Amino acid sequence: MAHIELGNDLPGIVGLLGFRPETAGPLTELAEALLRTPSTLSRGERELIASFVSRGNECDFCAKSHSALATEQLGHDAELVELVTDRRDHPKVSPKLRALLAIADRVRVSGKSVRSEDVAAARAAGATDVEIHDTVLIAAAFCMYNRYVDGLGTFAPEDPETYAATAEVIIAHGYGAVARQASGALPVPAQEDKM
Repeated sequence: MAHIELGNDLPGIVGLLGFRPETAGPLTELAEALLRTPSTLSRGERELIASFVSRGNECDFCAKSHSALATEQLGHDAELVELVTDRRDHPKVSPKLRALLAIADRVRVSGKSVRSEDVAAARAAGATDVEIHDTVLIAAAFCMYNRYVDGLGTFAPEDPETYAATAEVIIAHGYGAVARQASGALPVPAQEDKM
């Protein structure tokens, strides 16, 4: 049970989005911009960064949610996602993504822990300044999301199918669809409205 009365029985950030629609819009717009807009990092790679940071912050709901999204968008490779979020190497992870995950992990601890050597290593592995920027911003934003979810004591369902179903909605319709569902203000867009 959450620390405050949410007026709904929705899990994690979904319940919080339903509780406070005024903040739901900006929060989902930020997630949309960071994780779904065009980028040289794939949607799956960006979701993997979000999951990696969330796992490091021990935020069950966000880690499971973004692991489900990463799995769907990285060729249904659950083993890859699990190993990476568990901080173990996987042969499919490029040196560039490894270097970006190292930066994300430093941001997770403290923005001031990112060193010029970390940035140089990412550049040497092929990361652009925009990719480094976006990695830092994803990591910083997910520290906020993780603390929001856990700071209000929301719950994380155990059933992986819950996360898979939400991942399908987000992949098809974007993060705003989850906010619309949570608030009951708008229906989920029809299939033909896909992004």
